[in-house]
Amino acid sequence: MQQQPPAHPSCEKYIKGFLKPFLGLALALLLFAFLPPTSSCSEQERSSLLQFLTGLSQDGGLALSWQNGTDCCAWEGVGCGMDGTVTDVSLASKGLEGHISVSLGELTGLLRLNLSHNLLSGGLPMELMSSNSIVVLDVSFNRLNGGLRELPSSTPPRPLQVLNISTNLFTGQFPSTTWEVMTSLVALNASNNSFTGQIPSHLCSSSPALAVIALCYNQFSGLIPPGLGNCSMLKVLKAGHNALSGSLPDELFNATSLEYLSFPNNGLHGMLDSEHITNLRNLAHLDLGGNRLNGNIPDSIGQLKRLEELHLNNNMMSGELPSTLSNCTNLITIDLKVNNFSGELQKVNFFNLPNLKTLDLLYNNFTGTVPESIYSCSKLNALRLSNNNLHGQLSPRIANLKHLVFLSLVSNNFTNITNTLQILKNCRNLTSLLIGSNFKGEDMPEDETIDGFQNLQVLSLSNCSLSGKIPLWLSELKNLQVLLLHTNQLSGPIPAWIKSLKSLFHLDISSNKLTGEIPTALMEMPMLTTEKTATHLDPRVFELPVYKNPSLQYRITSALPKLLKLGYNNFTGVIPQEIGQLKSLAVLNFRSNNLSGKIPLELCNLTNLQVLDLSNNHLSGAIPSALNNLHFLSALNISYNNLEGPIPNGGQFSTFLNNSFEGNPKLCGPILLRSCSSAVAPTVSTKQHSRKAIFGIAFGVFFGVVLILLLVYLAASFKCKSLINKSKTCNNEDVEATSYMSDSEQSLVIVPRGESEENKLKFADIVKATNNFHQGNIIGCGGYGLVYKAILPDGTKLAIKKLNGEMWTMEREFKAEVEALSMAQHENLVPLWGYCIQGDSRLLIYSYMENGNLDDWLHNIDDDASTFLDWPMRLKIAQGASRGLSYIHDVCKPHIVHRDIKSSNILLDKEFKAYVADFGLSRLVLANKTHVTTELVGTLGYIPPEYGQGWVATLRGDMYSFGVVLLELLTGRRPVTGLSLSKELVKWVQEMKSEGKQIEVLDPHIRGMGHDEQMLKVLEIACRCVDHNACMRPTVLEVVSCLDSIDPNLRMQNSVRI
Repeated sequence: MQQQPPAHPSCEKYIKGFLKPFLGLALALLLFAFLPPTSSCSEQERSSLLQFLTGLSQDGGLALSWQNGTDCCAWEGVGCGMDGTVTDVSLASKGLEGHISVSLGELTGLLRLNLSHNLLSGGLPMELMSSNSIVVLDVSFNRLNGGLRELPSSTPPRPLQVLNISTNLFTGQFPSTTWEVMTSLVALNASNNSFTGQIPSHLCSSSPALAVIALCYNQFSGLIPPGLGNCSMLKVLKAGHNALSGSLPDELFNATSLEYLSFPNNGLHGMLDSEHITNLRNLAHLDLGGNRLNGNIPDSIGQLKRLEELHLNNNMMSGELPSTLSNCTNLITIDLKVNNFSGELQKVNFFNLPNLKTLDLLYNNFTGTVPESIYSCSKLNALRLSNNNLHGQLSPRIANLKHLVFLSLVSNNFTNITNTLQILKNCRNLTSLLIGSNFKGEDMPEDETIDGFQNLQVLSLSNCSLSGKIPLWLSELKNLQVLLLHTNQLSGPIPAWIKSLKSLFHLDISSNKLTGEIPTALMEMPMLTTEKTATHLDPRVFELPVYKNPSLQYRITSALPKLLKLGYNNFTGVIPQEIGQLKSLAVLNFRSNNLSGKIPLELCNLTNLQVLDLSNNHLSGAIPSALNNLHFLSALNISYNNLEGPIPNGGQFSTFLNNSFEGNPKLCGPILLRSCSSAVAPTVSTKQHSRKAIFGIAFGVFFGVVLILLLVYLAASFKCKSLINKSKTCNNEDVEATSYMSDSEQSLVIVPRGESEENKLKFADIVKATNNFHQGNIIGCGGYGLVYKAILPDGTKLAIKKLNGEMWTMEREFKAEVEALSMAQHENLVPLWGYCIQGDSRLLIYSYMENGNLDDWLHNIDDDASTFLDWPMRLKIAQGASRGLSYIHDVCKPHIVHRDIKSSNILLDKEFKAYVADFGLSRLVLANKTHVTTELVGTLGYIPPEYGQGWVATLRGDMYSFGVVLLELLTGRRPVTGLSLSKELVKWVQEMKSEGKQIEVLDPHIRGMGHDEQMLKVLEIACRCVDHNACMRPTVLEVVSCLDSIDPNLRMQNSVRI
């Protein structure tokens, strides 16, 4: 069944406001129509209405009123003129289902037809649009589908003035010639459908009175037609969330009556024209967010005196804010987030903006301090200055902002957290306070005079490296629902008063130095023991959307998962049995502590649990089989403990990969390729034994086919396990080695890109920055060794790859290889900053990538499995990775065969720019020799078929692996799925394609979002890359060219974090 399309209030709000005069006239006419007529309706009209009723599968009770033999002028929703002619049919929000009958078009006196907000399906009869009488036609908010047929240009002029077909399921090319006969059209709303093609260029030449054009949330492409500038009466022009390209045409600014101009989330580029924009002096709403605009905001914007809403977010604009912005004294909203604006905010005199309610400057490069003039905006209720380079302290004058509800200052350089909280406690209406990633290295204030905050529901003090204990003053925040204290240096136990926060349901205190046992007080938190949502939820809590990751935003706290994260601390003891009381918990994370004992059976009572992570502890005993009853469990990690016995079969356990269980040598089961002895295997019936024997034979045949590939996979997995286990037990040895060699000349980290002695680090610096290569700093494991996150004293983050012991035995060879590889510099290759030789240790120093690797974003999203990358972002990643691969294949001299292209070797920085990793660790291929290498390196699912025959790595082999990555981006699926009987990704896609089911392989999260055609083009490229015949595969240059020819809106929209 087709579902009601989601409404987009932003696309309807202004239109409704503007149409009030028209609606007032229509209402007057409607009331007049429902006055008692002097005569009854005709038999033909009665028959037409009853025919419409017959076509409904659900009539909303109309049949009780619409009785044959009665006067239809007295029927519900029907209005007649004084002569008895039916002039109005108004049946909005009646719960009608079924089709719209063409018989309504036979009502020759019908003026107004309103069937909006029902569940009607099928097509829109052309007889209604071509009617000789209908003036207002509103079928919005239904399930109407199909296309709109064109009216011939020879059709006489039609009287239609208002056409609202928004929020339906219409598809196909948007009509063109139809509008030539709509000479009286005043308002056209076709928003929230799936129309394609270009915006008609002659709308206003045929309809000179046109005042409203709303086409947002469709699939329109091409340029904005310059002819729209001829619309002298046009007041509302909305075409956001399409695929429009090009720049704003100069002619558009001739539409001087415009009050509302909105083209967000398209592919527009260019600059705001400083000369032409002044023509739009009536403009109240300007929304060009989510495009590719560049340049600065022109000084002439100050001439738009009536401007109330300014949205230029998610573009590539730069420069300082013009001081003339202060002349727009009616501004209510300024949204400039995710751009490259710079300079100090002091240039704008906010004193002149008394109506300002929302100021959003997230993700820019503003410097200096918060200007005092901002505190004069007494109506301000949402202020977001996050992710800039602001510094200093807040002024006590912020208390003047009596209406301030939402404040986010994350990721700046603010100082003095104690003073900040003492000041902010006077903002009594604050419900969301997000001030993490500031106040670096300060002490957590424990001053009990920090009171106030009585309305606070969300508090983030994360990533500040704050020392001290969890402070008592938090216990006074009785309305607190979300508390984020992760990534600090807090110590001591979890206080027992935590259970007194009766509304708290989302608690993250991971990555601290907390100690003691997990208190039973945590198991008594009211909101985690009940399935009720927070009571008296304030809908204003997120006055601005809060972004958890690039594709997931929250507007109310109740949408956040009920969560308890205590990972990366020093908790000891056992997991309390009382944990079974947290029946509404969705996410439980105790990873990387020192917990011992068994996994409590009571965990199986958490029937709402979606994510469970108990990895890297000292848990022992068996895995409770009753965990299979947790039907919502989508992510499980119990790796690196001391668990033993069989892994439960079936249920949710059939969906987990082997890395969920690795690092437990005494665990057994098919997923680990480790058989369970009869002593520990569960008893089964004779019938089951017989059946298993049959399946065993079949499985043996299957196993023999895949054994070689699995051995490759297991070898890599075992290497990672042993390396991580070694890192767990050898920290003390590393300390001793550090003290012995830290001052030697050999311990210098050589940074070939550096130009001075200041760019050289000691080995001891690396040891300190990685917390002595602590397991908690491990961020990856590849075929060459472990990767650690390192944070230098100045805050710089690096990724340190500690190579396996068997790698690079000769120091001279190692230096020569790495120094040569450091010359491979490209914007889509992970920068190699240097290396270190310390005894037998070999370290490589890389740039740290904030967003990890592509594999995690596609397959291992933490906490919320519904999170996904949208298509424009996936295409951007594919394009970037292909360019990086092209560089090492074609530009590097000698050329480099990567040999291990996979999604986990494609890293993503803060802006989701793609970088190819591990390219420098494959052997170099000399230009004058054959382009092969004799040592097989690869990952199961990415290995080309020819490698199983000749065991050689080639450039064409890399292209096969890259084709698999493209298929992952398109399908969201892994290349292989363990030992399940489901097909490998390549084979499955090829079979689906041969059956003509290409559209079905696309990831359902992004399918049907307006990019299917582009995705199918990439699918063709990917299938060429994974051709079984290596000679038929394209070169990387061909792939780059094909990908670059696909040009949707590459800019990440609404993909920022708070």
